Amino acid sequence: MGEIVGAALVSHVPTLMLPEEVRRSLNDGEDTTLFAGLHRLRTEKLAPLNADTVVVIDTHWYTTIEHIVSSHERRNGLYTSEELPRGLRQIPYDLKGDPELATAWAETARERDDSWITAIDDPHLPIHYPTVNLLPFLQGPAESAARWVSASICQTGEPDDFLLFGQLLAEAIAKVDRRVVVLASGGLSHRFWPLKEFRDHEGADPDRHIRTPEACAADRNVIQMLLAGNHAGVLDFVPEFKQHGPEGKFGHYLTMVGALGGAGCTATGTQFGNYEAVAGTGQTHIWFDL
Repeated sequence: MGEIVGAALVSHVPTLMLPEEVRRSLNDGEDTTLFAGLHRLRTEKLAPLNADTVVVIDTHWYTTIEHIVSSHERRNGLYTSEELPRGLRQIPYDLKGDPELATAWAETARERDDSWITAIDDPHLPIHYPTVNLLPFLQGPAESAARWVSASICQTGEPDDFLLFGQLLAEAIAKVDRRVVVLASGGLSHRFWPLKEFRDHEGADPDRHIRTPEACAADRNVIQMLLAGNHAGVLDFVPEFKQHGPEGKFGHYLTMVGALGGAGCTATGTQFGNYEAVAGTGQTHIWFDL
């Protein structure tokens, strides 16, 4: 019988993939704490678990009429971002998949009329950087690397749809012999600065560079609740948080916490790296021990 052995809200921002000198040039000579934070998260939390499978809720993979889960035996190639081809280009990736878990996840919804999940193994299915950017930090040595599965954000989904999607993931994991880590790959508030102002706000200081003071305060409120394990409070705050445009409709977090028991989840968080701004958006890494 499988189990979820760890979970995290993690940032996938493109600055993670830039050379150190470039990262420092964007931040008054200081490096982003998110870079070292991801490395520490793997060393201190992820690696010791020796998980069989990592499930990534990918906030750049938008679908419309169903949740979709990657079910490939293996995915490899070179990734260039259509959004940021100047900085994210020809990045090699090679990851084992978990068709059994992906198929089991889809099967949990087969007889339901309130959720639709499809497992897809098409070799031409695009991959996105909320998955790819995590690999250099969290994948580990190829010979011992876990399987990786990516799941989409259904853009027509509402909070209860994402919570149910996570609940069904937990049901699927219980049916297979897997130790699974769930990664909610995305940010908090997610409003960018206008183009003419963008280059004045590439630093990490949230008080100077988050898009609005109200969004900054909302992010900090969410972070404090997550660190305290007050997931019920976060869920209650979601309707208000929506006005600050949380990334992916906050579907990455909602799916993750749905898998952990929804409002009943009391897993406390450990923060890796500071709360930082990236181009106006709120970013952090928070791990949850189970």
